[in-house]
Order: sequence, then structure tokens, then C-alpha cells
Amino acid sequence: MPSARQAREWVADGGLHGIGDSLYTPFSGPDGDDIDYDAYRALVRYCVGDLGHPMLWLTSGLAEWWALTTEERKKLVEVAIDEARKIAPATVIQACTVANSAKDTVELTRHAQQAGADICFLQTPTMEVHGGEGVLNFYRYVANRTDIALGLFNSPSSGYVLTPAEIAHIAAEIPAVCALKQGTMHYGDSPVIHRLTPELFIWECDSIAYRAGMLQQGIVGAAQLGTSGYLFETPEKRMYTEYWTLIWEGRIAEAIEHGAASGLTALYAEKGAWYTRYPGRPGYFTHWSEAYRYVATIMGLPMGDYPHGRPPQAVLPEEAKAQLRRAYENAGLVKQLAEV
Repeated sequence: MPSARQAREWVADGGLHGIGDSLYTPFSGPDGDDIDYDAYRALVRYCVGDLGHPMLWLTSGLAEWWALTTEERKKLVEVAIDEARKIAPATVIQACTVANSAKDTVELTRHAQQAGADICFLQTPTMEVHGGEGVLNFYRYVANRTDIALGLFNSPSSGYVLTPAEIAHIAAEIPAVCALKQGTMHYGDSPVIHRLTPELFIWECDSIAYRAGMLQQGIVGAAQLGTSGYLFETPEKRMYTEYWTLIWEGRIAEAIEHGAASGLTALYAEKGAWYTRYPGRPGYFTHWSEAYRYVATIMGLPMGDYPHGRPPQAVLPEEAKAQLRRAYENAGLVKQLAEV
């Protein structure tokens, strides 16, 4: 686990690499008030064992962090670290520790540090924030009270999106900040961010950036920090890993051909926007976690007995389930795993 002082050296030496799986939370019991930790352990084993993905991304949007208690978030981090490192000791643990107050964020970040996480990503605060100055104050408050590598998580779901200049200012002021999840899907900002703060490891969520050669230009890094990659391949059909390996090797034309031939490109198109869009609120970016969990269910992945998200998330409509099932059937990914 790198300290705050070692964070940028750790990143420069390849600390963040490969596919990082953002895990859902398997809810169970009446109204999903409980968590099925056995299912969660099985999901961790599947990702780092069966699929061999080298990183995990914990308690973030896909996990519905806003619907989890502080103690639940701590236990999910502890369970994932314990299970992953039994199977793959080198697994990189990325814990997302933002909360609805700076003090709770410090508590969760300290806990992740003590539990053995490698880096904590802080989403731009979802509470009222006074622009980039407020985000800087937030990061400074956390960094002054912790000793672990920190990452920025720039997402429109926060309600405030950092500009490249604000990102560079935070990185300049907070040495522990070594990475950025650029989740705005405005890939044109990444070259500007890199020019302003070249020491920052950037994960651009818009895959067009990688097809445009931004990795080969040194703008973005060779990793998918927090994806649902485990929902785009199986141990027998490794189309997601193969696609990104080709991208990272600079074989972009081959990656594009592979995406078409394997069915990965078609899957992205056919599944629609159910993962990140809620029709009742046009233009809003969300992590509609029930959509991810529904796909996990039809792929045979471990799940609690409560299929929906916790409030305030809406129930996934039958229209969405039908479209997702068709897309995953066409991709050959709907099946039951023998054992996880």
C-alpha cells in the first residue's frame, strides 16, 4: 500500500494496471435491508480468480454507496480485501470513500487505509459544493488526515463537474492525488488535463479516447480503473480482456476488428443506455444498479435474494430487462456458471 508521499511514484511504476471491476452490492432480505456477504465473496473470487482481473473498485456508484451505511461500506471493503488477497495477493484495491460529509469521508478513507487498500478515490462531493475551490478544500481536509494515495473521481452524477484547470489546481496542491477517473465522457478534456498536470494518471471513461491513440500519446493510462468488465466476458469468452489488451499494445485496428468479430461492439450497442440513464429524468447520468444486477443474474453470477436497488433508485422496467436479455443472448453471455 503506497503512502501519500509515495503515491505518484507508485502510479508511475505501474501501480494501476489492467481491468478493475466495480462490484455491485448483493442485497437480501425485506426491502434489501441486508447484504449477502457470501454472494459478495463469490463475486470477488469470480473477478480476481476465474477472470484474473488484477484490480477491484469498491463501494462506488455501481455498489450504490449512497444507500449503504458507514458500517456496511467498511465491511464490504474488508470482505473484498480478505477474499481477493487469498486468491491473488497482488490484487490492487481501489476503495471509493466519498460520503455525505467530509468527516465521514475521512473515517472511511482511514478505514480503507488500515484495511489494506492501495488507493482511495473521492468522487466530487454530492453535497453542496462551492465549485472547484470547495472540492479543493474537501480534498485538503481528507488528505491532511490520512496517509494513502488518493484519486479524483470526476462524474456528472455528483452535480458538479471539475474543469481541467480545477483538476490541475487540486493535483498541484495535494501531492497524494495521483490518479483521475474522468467520467464526464468529454474525452476532449483529457489532453488539456494531461498538459496541465502530466504526472496524473488519467482513466478516460470514453473509449473513443483509446481508439484515438491517447494512450500511445501518453495522455491516458493503460488501465480500466472501475468498469463492469465482468459483465462483458466470461472465462470461456474473454472478449473484453482481449479487446483491451490489443488497445494497450497499440494494436488499435486489430482491437476494433476484434470488437466487431467477438460481438463486443454489438453488445454495447444493443444493450442500450439502461446502465446509466433513467427515462424519467432526461439528461441525468445515473448508475442504475438494478440493471447491472439483472445482467449479473442472467449470467449466473452470485446475487442476494433482493433484485432491486435500495431507495431512492427506481425499479427496472420489463422493457429494460427484455432489451438487456436480448443483447446478452445475442452475445452468448446468458448462461449459468457451474460454480463461483
